[in-house]
Amino acid sequence: MQGLVASKVILKLLELQALPGAQPNWGSLLTQSPELSEQCLQTNYYGAKRMCESLIQLLQLSSSPRIVNVSSSMGKLKNVSNEWAKAVLSDAGNLTEDKVDEILSQYMKDFKEGSLQEKGWPAFMSAYILSKAAMNAYTRILAKKYPNFIINCVCPGFVKTDMNFNSGILSVEEGAESPVRLALLPNNGPSGLFFARKEESEF
Repeated sequence: MQGLVASKVILKLLELQALPGAQPNWGSLLTQSPELSEQCLQTNYYGAKRMCESLIQLLQLSSSPRIVNVSSSMGKLKNVSNEWAKAVLSDAGNLTEDKVDEILSQYMKDFKEGSLQEKGWPAFMSAYILSKAAMNAYTRILAKKYPNFIINCVCPGFVKTDMNFNSGILSVEEGAESPVRLALLPNNGPSGLFFARKEESEF
């Protein structure tokens, strides 16, 4: 869920006409709205968060509890252009769920008031970027809260799906490799990290 509106007709033409390896100019095709941005945050962050909360009690019964949050490199801190939000999300030792909620609430407030650019929020795919940055932060919070779990987040890469009209680079099988690998880490494996496919990466 990217919080954007795209012309299906144009995207379908791109799918039919694009040369192998060519990438569409998404910026010219996609528009944002407060309503879709709210849906994006609810799906990508709050929905995933509620899923984790629902399953944690069951996972605590396991001898090898694992949580793998599917994220995106778009959610890296370097893409969060609002300096206040970036500073809060960068302070890993003091991250809390309330602070993440505050960032998302302020973003939505600024969007509805038409001040995204003025307040320094990302100009393109802002809801998607912030939803994934929030998910990355939540992963760090969970890993600290449940030290006996192994909890990581991963960008599986740009996968061919119906959502992007198969304009991705990786097959579904290739995209699944990284999350599955993290789900099968040994009990002494790393936790609280971000992975770009199979490689550990900075947040």
